Amino acid sequence: METMLEARELAKSYGTGAGALKILDGISFSVKKGEFVSIVGPSGCGKTTLLMALAGLLKPDAGAVSFKGKVLTGPSAGIAVVFQDYSRSLFAWKSNLENVVFGMIRNTTLSKAEKRAKGRELLAAVGLDGFADHYPWQLSGGMQQRVAIARGLASESELLLLDEPLAAVDAQTRADMQDLLLELAERFQQTCILVTHDVDEAVYMADRVVVLTRRPTRVDHDIVVDLGDRRDQITTREDPRFLEIRHDVMAAIRRFRAETPLAEKA
Repeated sequence: METMLEARELAKSYGTGAGALKILDGISFSVKKGEFVSIVGPSGCGKTTLLMALAGLLKPDAGAVSFKGKVLTGPSAGIAVVFQDYSRSLFAWKSNLENVVFGMIRNTTLSKAEKRAKGRELLAAVGLDGFADHYPWQLSGGMQQRVAIARGLASESELLLLDEPLAAVDAQTRADMQDLLLELAERFQQTCILVTHDVDEAVYMADRVVVLTRRPTRVDHDIVVDLGDRRDQITTREDPRFLEIRHDVMAAIRRFRAETPLAEKA
């Protein structure tokens, strides 16, 4: 398969001189077209920093990110990001439809009417048919996140970066949204990278799980999730292989947590 994205020896520190805090320390991995890759690691290891570098929104101190064979020097039209804090990423003064249409801002081939028609189709795809003319603040948290996902899809990006998009929703909504994301990724033929603290979520959704170390952060494991293409919230999570992978990932993160100095845990 074609390599969609490649990170090569990414390094990033915050601050300068003796007080600089090294976050990323030579991270390398690649993602092939059509893959769903989860990234997990101990709290504070720099997962969001890494995702922003992969999106071209944060310049690394060293190393490079290549998207479809070209080194990123800034945001790319082929990459979309769905942020954790959907309440801040959505425009409260715009309707849900207008928020989704905003995702097509770089599309110069569609007319305004065509964009609105497509926006309504995407809202229907995420289960919000009939809510196009409502505003985000009139929706529940899970529904707002669906609007954010629809906007990410509206950009027609080939790569969707998901920064803990389900962290703020309840357990049942989270399970439903996991299945929705997998369905939409297949339907729209998107490559996805998910950053999450939830190990079960990481294993359930992914073709591969990239496990990061504590700071300064490197890749510790890159685990293939050989559970088949179709996932089910009951049978997949009861599969012995699922439990085995979950155990390996959790054990690694606990080990890094145990190695972290007490001052950093506070």
